[in-house]
Amino acid sequence: MPLIPKHPRIVPTAPPFDDDTRAALDILGPPIALFGVFARRPDRAHAIAAWGRYYLSRRCALSLRHREVAIDRTTALCGAGYEWGIHIAVYARKAGLTDEQVASLATGDPADACWTDPADRAVLATVDALHQRADLDDAEWQTLLDAVGEDAAVDLLLLCGWYHAISFAVNALRLPAEPGTPALPGRSR
Repeated sequence: MPLIPKHPRIVPTAPPFDDDTRAALDILGPPIALFGVFARRPDRAHAIAAWGRYYLSRRCALSLRHREVAIDRTTALCGAGYEWGIHIAVYARKAGLTDEQVASLATGDPADACWTDPADRAVLATVDALHQRADLDDAEWQTLLDAVGEDAAVDLLLLCGWYHAISFAVNALRLPAEPGTPALPGRSR
């Protein structure tokens, strides 16, 4: 488990910004360190923003709740405290996650008593299986389809993969936690 230093390995872009960099930052969202690293190459930032406009919107076939369950669980399993903290701070309450469910996402499992909805359990089990085996067996696939449907299942597969990539980036970049975000239990900040 890496110790996260006070300074990232790659320094996010800083003012003064040229027009391309300013435009890239404007489309990414709030001024967090990760977006500052992405915006060092405006073309990369625009590509990432296009992806996010779908997956972090109502156009995604997953509900907000299932999207956040998948993101929070994926980033927790990857030990990506930076990204986990941002999503918990910004989206956990909007997604209707209880404190017990947030704790379970970090260190529990789909069988925890706080998960009473079979669809929530199916999403969590899917994330766990993908993280452990990079695949789903036929029974897991059918359980997921029954819980969320085909289009949401495809979105879930892609979302888990994307947040593995984001987790790799924030961990390897050694990004310090954003102010006001919670720490991932069991991980150093």
